[in-house]
Amino acid sequence: MSGHIRFERQGALALVTLSHPGKFNAMSRAMWRELRQVFTTIQAEPAVRCVLVRGEGGHFCAGGDISEYPDFRFDEAGLRDFHDNDVWGGLQAMLDCDVPIVAQIEGNCMGAGVEIACCCDIRIADAAARFGAPIARLGFPMAPREAALVLREAGALTAREMLLEAAVSGAELMQQRGFLSRVMPGGQCASEAAATAARITALAPQAARLNKQTLRALNRPLGLDGIAPAAPDSIAGFLSRAYAYADSPEHREGINAFLQKRPSNFSTSET
Repeated sequence: MSGHIRFERQGALALVTLSHPGKFNAMSRAMWRELRQVFTTIQAEPAVRCVLVRGEGGHFCAGGDISEYPDFRFDEAGLRDFHDNDVWGGLQAMLDCDVPIVAQIEGNCMGAGVEIACCCDIRIADAAARFGAPIARLGFPMAPREAALVLREAGALTAREMLLEAAVSGAELMQQRGFLSRVMPGGQCASEAAATAARITALAPQAARLNKQTLRALNRPLGLDGIAPAAPDSIAGFLSRAYAYADSPEHREGINAFLQKRPSNFSTSET
């Protein structure tokens, strides 16, 4: 079972649920592709006034499904396809969506979960939620466009701590740093997210779509043209630097050892 993205309609509300039982909703390749299709569908449905994104079983998303990584992480073409088409395809569909998106964040929000949350307009979290992008534990850098997204939405300090220190932060700190709209006491996150979505669906839908288009135009783009020449300016540049290390015997041995020795509750994601 590779997980799936569940899409439901409740009147003017679209419910998008990340579902990967037993894996804290870690994102598989199939789920990234489904995410793209779901938000492409939502964008084309004028009757939808709000989207609520949530995870199943008390967690938002614990990262990427690392059990799939050996299939493509050591292949340059496969790695490029994964980041350019699967991951960024899903994230870009969310970013391009003119319908307001509310995130209901509970439990683990790591790696891919943080990236998905970054694409939401209003982020509401449970007080016990945990945030991070500890991909460095696997020896991988974050792809440039994904790093730019986290940098823009979570801030430079948080991005540095997540990527360089593998730091995991609590909801209160993430709210203080401007990433979260609200932090709710235990058990109240879902009801607050639903109430927020209800308030949005009661407003004029065309105004909301136009406002999102305006905000998108005013926000700085996620293009990498302005980054110094020494930095990776594309996924190809990222790969040229990362692939040499990823293909080394030392790194392969490290990844294999990690996959064999990881604890059961650490088995399917970047956390």
